[in-house]
Amino acid sequence: MLPKTYKIGEVAGLTELKPFVLRFWETEFPQLAPVRTPKGQRLYTEAHLALIERIKTLLYEEKLTIDGARRRLAETGRDAAVLRRVYDELASIRRLLDS
Repeated sequence: MLPKTYKIGEVAGLTELKPFVLRFWETEFPQLAPVRTPKGQRLYTEAHLALIERIKTLLYEEKLTIDGARRRLAETGRDAAVLRRVYDELASIRRLLDS
C-alpha cells in the first residue's frame, strides 16, 4: 500500500504556511525532501507533514533561528526525544491556560 501523499497546495493549507515558505524550508532543512513526480510536482508524505509542523514549532513558537532549528532537528538520542515531548506537552498546556 502506497503512503498518502499531498501536493504543496494541500500542505500549505494544512500547515497554514505559504508554498514559498515550504519551498524555502526544503533548501534549509535537508530532511525535508518531498518526492518529485516526473513533471517535477512535489509530493509530501505524513512524515513530511510531521517534520514541517516540528520546524514550524521550532521557528515560530520557540523562536529559534534556522541554524538553531537545524541543530535541534539533528539532535539524537532518547533523552532528547523525551525532553522534546515533555517540552511540547508543557507548551500545549501553557497555550490552553493562556486562551
